[in-house]
Amino acid sequence: MITVTTQASEKIKAIKAAQNAPEDTGLRVRVVGGGCSGFQYQLDAPKAGDQVFEAEGVKVVVDPKSFLYLTGTEIDYVDGLTGAGFTLKNPNAKGSCGCGSSFTA
Repeated sequence: MITVTTQASEKIKAIKAAQNAPEDTGLRVRVVGGGCSGFQYQLDAPKAGDQVFEAEGVKVVVDPKSFLYLTGTEIDYVDGLTGAGFTLKNPNAKGSCGCGSSFTA
């Protein structure tokens, strides 16, 4: 299961509206190799075979391989003095790099 905060849901809806995306379009979250710690997150468009989750009125899709690393993850959106963007609180991450953009499993 992957959860989405209200702030992230509102941002996903705003992005979809700005891009005139179809209503059933979801946000795809996946894990790819790279970064200082070995893995990093990537957000992109859905593909066939992805698992679909609905939370807070939006669809989140995850490829089967990434789902192994993302079970229990919460997607949030923060907008603060140091920047704005999606954050993932992943209980499966054993560590991360200093900037927080990559993790170890």
